[in-house]
Amino acid sequence: MSRIEKLLEFMKTSGKDSFLQHALALEYIKIGEDEQARALFNEILLREPSYIGSYYHLGKLLERVADFDRAIRVYKRGMEEAQKADDRHSYNELQGALEDLEE
Repeated sequence: MSRIEKLLEFMKTSGKDSFLQHALALEYIKIGEDEQARALFNEILLREPSYIGSYYHLGKLLERVADFDRAIRVYKRGMEEAQKADDRHSYNELQGALEDLEE
């Protein structure tokens, strides 16, 4: 059973679990299924905007598909959420990604 299959199986009993959805999105990225990953990240962030890790990975995905304006918005929104949560590490990671993109 693949990781994707295992995660999908776990999700059958866990419902809308952000951790599982985030892990599944990362697995989809590994196999080039960017649209499925993007949909999962968007669903997570709409439901749970404080799930900060998804902002970074969604931003990177958007960069890869050359949607730079949206990536910038995602990084900035993630920085706002990280600041609210007093999560300096995530804030700095998102800020670094934003600065790299804006250069």
